[in-house]
Amino acid sequence: MQRRVVAFYQDEEQHWAARLDCGHGQHVRHDPPWMVREWVTTEEGRATRIGSLLECKLCDEEAKESS
Repeated sequence: MQRRVVAFYQDEEQHWAARLDCGHGQHVRHDPPWMVREWVTTEEGRATRIGSLLECKLCDEEAKESS
């Protein structure tokens, strides 16, 4: 289920994660060569992603459990 990004925060290991409008978090690591997300390394880059859509795996799991 796709949800909008409303903010970013760092977890206890200082990895970046997106706060989604459903209240869940989704990691958005820049970990080349596996994940190339250079935008996450700067405040300006993260700001450009506010309002974008990400897949929320937790919402998907909750929807499966309730059906």
